[in-house]
Amino acid sequence: MTVLDQSLSEHFARVALGHVTRPFPTLPALVLRSANDLHLPQDIHPIFFGSLDWHSCVHGYWLLTRLLRLFPDFSARNSIEDLFAKQFTAANVMAETEYFSIPLHHGFERPYGWGWVLQLSAELQNHPVLGGYHQTFSPLAARIAELYRNFLPVASYPVRVGTHYNSAFSMSLSLDYAEKESDSVLHRLIRQKALEWFSNDAACQAWEPCGDEFLSPSLVEAALMARILGSEQFTAWFDTFLPDLDKGLPATLFTPAEVTDRADGKIAHLDGLNLSRVWCWRQILAKLPESWPARSRVHKACDIHLHASLPHVTGDYMGEHWLATYAVMALQD
Repeated sequence: MTVLDQSLSEHFARVALGHVTRPFPTLPALVLRSANDLHLPQDIHPIFFGSLDWHSCVHGYWLLTRLLRLFPDFSARNSIEDLFAKQFTAANVMAETEYFSIPLHHGFERPYGWGWVLQLSAELQNHPVLGGYHQTFSPLAARIAELYRNFLPVASYPVRVGTHYNSAFSMSLSLDYAEKESDSVLHRLIRQKALEWFSNDAACQAWEPCGDEFLSPSLVEAALMARILGSEQFTAWFDTFLPDLDKGLPATLFTPAEVTDRADGKIAHLDGLNLSRVWCWRQILAKLPESWPARSRVHKACDIHLHASLPHVTGDYMGEHWLATYAVMALQD
């Protein structure tokens, strides 16, 4: 299996540095109260205006932060430090935070962008190089955490699609923040909802992928439950949830998605699906016993999925503005 070494990390960092402050092309998600609200994304979002869309920009910064934690002396260090010094100012963070104070914006980027904001905050905490920005960034993270705490009690049903609206993926990202910030209320709500929504799921058919999914609805659910349950509980739940994995079923989970046009932003999502499946499997396998019968089959599937999409992280901007994040997630233990 390919490993995330310094050379590959340098490559991914150069890619991210090339798009997090690139203003165009852009795909703004705007709710306009009047014509006065119509502005360019960089005027509304002084930090997260690049990378085609807001959420991709957020996790582009997470990518740079994570790589700098793993390789604090690599050549991109000075560029990343300069970028944060310019972008992560108190004024810019306040502008991003105040955007969410408008009632019509309370659902902006829910839940995918929310999860990535909280994941970025968790990554900044105690960071060996960028740790000083954790406090600066905290007002935005605290605001998102507040919105999440308000939202989960009224969310009666999960969203299971393999796109930005997926409930389980965002909840998984947000758990790190809840744990690191000792946000016991958010942690409790995520755990409660995960058990309420998913604990009785059985014999998953894994009808995936759909044509524009970058997440596996079945595996992101399982990865969340791996975070929520103890090892024995999770093993019992998982064997009920996907009971025929030792037979190679559902076959779709062992078969990479075919990407026919990487210049098409929706079809390019499928490269993300291949990479995110590996990320999910790593978390799932970590909670299962070494004797789990499908382990070798899953390891082979991970290799096949990486081979299918890792070479295509760069090459077209429709994938290049976000796929490196998922490559790092897939490759890092």
